[in-house]
Amino acid sequence: MRLLITLLIGTLPLLAQAQSYSHTPPSQTGLGGVIGNPSGLTLKVYGTDRSSFTAYDFLLAYDLDRFFFFNLHGLYERPLPDSPLNYFLGPGVLLGVRERPRDDNEMVLGLSANVGINFFAERFEVFLQLTPRLHLLPGTEGDLGGGIGLRYYFGGR
Repeated sequence: MRLLITLLIGTLPLLAQAQSYSHTPPSQTGLGGVIGNPSGLTLKVYGTDRSSFTAYDFLLAYDLDRFFFFNLHGLYERPLPDSPLNYFLGPGVLLGVRERPRDDNEMVLGLSANVGINFFAERFEVFLQLTPRLHLLPGTEGDLGGGIGLRYYFGGR
């Protein structure tokens, strides 16, 4: 987690000096981190077919409630008018393991959504997101996650 915080703080001056902001990613694949609840590693892959979802967001995360999980969202992303920002939203699923100190660990399966804003500067994406989650198994339980993140995009289109 300290590495993610250091990465975010160290990159902010570069982003502030960036000459160009764009509504589109510089390449198809971005890798980075998100800090919040949960915190973790994130991979975003843009598709070539703009008729359905524009991107898939993968998150491998750990939250403070001893919950390790994988989240996958299909995202619809569009620009906000008269702004360098985009908005995104989309449905998702989660699969996780909740650690129990005295009992066996339990598997968790559920649904989620992702909504937020982002912008691209040079080879970076900065984003802010909220993620409501509904755990269906082993029992029904809801919570709200979210965070701020940074991704670096590899290669070119």
